Amino acid sequence: MSRIGKLPVAIPAGVTVALDNGIITVKGPKGTLTQDYDAANITITIEGAVATLTRANDNKDVRAKHGLYRALLHNMVVGVTEGFSKKLVLAGVGYKAAKSGNKVTLNVGYSHPVDIFETSDIKLEVASQTEVVVSGIDKTKVGQYAATVRSIRKPEPYHGYGIHYSDEVIERKEGKTAGK
Repeated sequence: MSRIGKLPVAIPAGVTVALDNGIITVKGPKGTLTQDYDAANITITIEGAVATLTRANDNKDVRAKHGLYRALLHNMVVGVTEGFSKKLVLAGVGYKAAKSGNKVTLNVGYSHPVDIFETSDIKLEVASQTEVVVSGIDKTKVGQYAATVRSIRKPEPYHGYGIHYSDEVIERKEGKTAGK
């Protein structure tokens, strides 16, 4: 049995989970999320405030999908109740961020400022001049958007300049030593 797949998913008050022909729809106070799933091999049962997933057989791909769909359902429930966020830090001399309307302007060492825009499901906040917070209800979209912002100026290993996640550890290199 899958260690992740066999865990039940708690559905809090105010959240509704609906199943319809291989599509999961989760509605909550922050919004609505939908996800396709393999209804032929994975069965989702909702009893009270708990959803459980069972699989049809023990084939390798079905076992993988069992844990996958349980994790996706759990992330959807957390997303519509609490939401997800990623904090990015701008590290470098003169690196800063400023927000105006739905646009965040990044000055990260290029000859020109770089503009990033909010979308309908991704919100951007500038907590300070060197911190940008990407938030939303869909975990995959938040993570992908944060990775796209990080790719604007990846952290370099000698001084640590660039854009990195707040909890990311940057492997630092020593650099050249002066020798005779």
